[in-house]
Order: sequence, then structure tokens, then C-alpha cells
Amino acid sequence: MKRTAGVGASATLLLAALTSCSGGATDKAPFELSADDGKAHTGGSGAVDHTLTVDVLPGAKAAVVLHKSRNCTGSTTHVTCEVSSKYDGSAGSGGVSPVADRSGKTVTARTKAVVGEPVVEVLTPKSVGGVRPGAALSEPIVVRNTGEMPVRGLVLEVGLEQTEFEERHANCRYPSFYKGHITVCEFPDLRIAPGQTVTVQPALRLRTSKTQMYASFNSEARALDMGPGHGGLVAGGDHGDGPVLRPEATATKKGTYAKGGGWTHVVLDTHADYSVSGVNLYGAPDTKRTSKLTVRNNGPADAGVTEQLVFSPPLGLTMVKQPMREYDDDAYEPYCERGAYAYTCDINALKPGKTQTSRSRCASATLAKAP
Repeated sequence: MKRTAGVGASATLLLAALTSCSGGATDKAPFELSADDGKAHTGGSGAVDHTLTVDVLPGAKAAVVLHKSRNCTGSTTHVTCEVSSKYDGSAGSGGVSPVADRSGKTVTARTKAVVGEPVVEVLTPKSVGGVRPGAALSEPIVVRNTGEMPVRGLVLEVGLEQTEFEERHANCRYPSFYKGHITVCEFPDLRIAPGQTVTVQPALRLRTSKTQMYASFNSEARALDMGPGHGGLVAGGDHGDGPVLRPEATATKKGTYAKGGGWTHVVLDTHADYSVSGVNLYGAPDTKRTSKLTVRNNGPADAGVTEQLVFSPPLGLTMVKQPMREYDDDAYEPYCERGAYAYTCDINALKPGKTQTSRSRCASATLAKAP
């Protein structure tokens, strides 16, 4: 069974019934499964970055059960395994095996191999602008399936930066560890056919900050039957008491879609004004002096860590020492990046009215004498 696909490819087996399987009988050869992604590989089978899904069809549940081992999760009729690009169940590396049930019945065999996977994509605008500070932002979650197999069950995960959920929905969890900035919503009965699009109603309502200049939110979605994914599913959290979210089939909406979802940046309709204090250096030639540059955010907004200070030393003056920052344990680097004629320094997130000061040591043969 082969599939030409990249990282994250999935193969699905639908099992009806089969003979020559080992269940309670130990003298029978096991029915082993194998699959690969159809690509040429060197140096082994590669990283464990593919998903193998095995299902027992409804009519065969009295005759066939699934046994699973490491890297696999599921039940006796539905198993997902994290595998490499070439999976061989006979190699003794664990996985999943279909076996006859222990009733001793003789059954006929039919195995159907379906090559493909559901591909979940989320409408992900790159940015939303012109939003009034403190206003409620209404964002619909639109999901489509561009794969070859139906989506069976869907999980949504929405994370927020510098915004808050305006309402908490009854069929979504809000883990307390993330202080209300992440919600997880599951729709186990949802089916999305290949080529179909659904929109989650009502649209999520987010409350923007009154002081921040930028915000963002992350909308992710994946099929429940494809397993928890490499990042896992955020656990815990109480359900909200707001309206229930309901996915509804809709026409495909225009816009940018991202596989699995992604971030949308929000630019609020405000600004932040910065000022820099000047500095005069006096002293005899060949002496050293310390310069101090202070940046102040005059508001009205907090722009976060998005701004930089650029300054050029006067001609004839040499920078001999500048602020350092620790980027690892006992490892330091200059805080400012040196260019041909100027230095560029990052400015921390400054709330309106707050300042940041940088001190540098300079040496020169042309320092002016103090008046």
C-alpha cells in the first residue's frame, strides 16, 4: 500500500473480516499490516512523522478485533498509530494487528485498503486592521476538507494574545492554566466530506485591549479520528455557559486557508509616540565618558516589543563599551547591533509613561571641553 505524500501522510485501512488470524489461537500466523508513503528513502525509514489509521467495518465487528502496542492509541475497532514513512508490522517493532475474535467461528476474508486522508484547512486572515481599542471583534471559524477522506469528528483550539473571550461557549473547555486565553471545542459527530466547507456559528467574539496597539489569535483545527497530533490536545478546563457552537455546511469562503490553522494579527486603531532624551558629552581629548539615552513612551498605546532605537555616535567618537544581555547561562552578547555608522537597540514593551535607559562608554580624541 503506497501513497505519494509528504510529512504527515496518512494511510487508512478498513477491515471487513479475515481468516488466518491469531486471536486466542497461538498456532496461527498473524495477519500483519505494512504501508509506506511511496517515496524513496535512504538511511532507514525516517522520522516518526506519519499517521496510520486502521478501522474495523461495522459488519465485521463480531469477527475481527485490533490489537495495538506502543505508538498507537484507540479501541478494538479503531486505532491510530504514529509511524515512520515505511511501516512493517512483521518487523517486530510494535504497532497494530487485526486478529480473529476468540469465538472460534470460521469467517471469510476481505480487506479494503483506502489510500488518502482528510486534510483540514482553516480560514486564516493574515491581519485585521482598523479595530477600535476595547471593541468586540467578531471572527467566524471556517473549516474545509481538501483531502481524499471525510473528516470524522473535529476539534478546534483557539489561543489569544492581548485579547479576551467575550463569551464562553457551553461545548468548549477553558483550561485554567492558560488563564482564559485558550479554548478547546470538540465536535465528535461532525462529518466533513472531501471538498466540503463548514462555518462554526455563532462567530467567536473577542474583546480587544484598551491600551495595547497589537493583538493576535490562533485558530487550529484537526480531525478527531486522526489522533491527538504531535502537539497533543490541551486537557482540562471547565465548560462555559454561553451559546453552543454549531458547525454548519456553507459555501467555500474566499480568503487564505492554512493547513491545520494559524495566527491572525490584529492592528488596533491607535498609536504610540516615543521620545528620546538628548545627551552632551564634555571632557579632555583621549578621555572616556558614559552616555545615557532614555526612551519614553508618551502613549496613548503600548506597542509591545516592536520598536527599536537607532543612534549614531558623533564623528571622532569610538564606542568602547555597551550594554550586554545574557542569551544563555553565563553567555552574553551586545544588546545593540552594530552597523556601518549606527547602532540598533531593541526597546522593551513600555506602557504609556514608562522609560528605558541605555548606557554606553565612549572614547574620543575630539571630545569638547566643558564650558
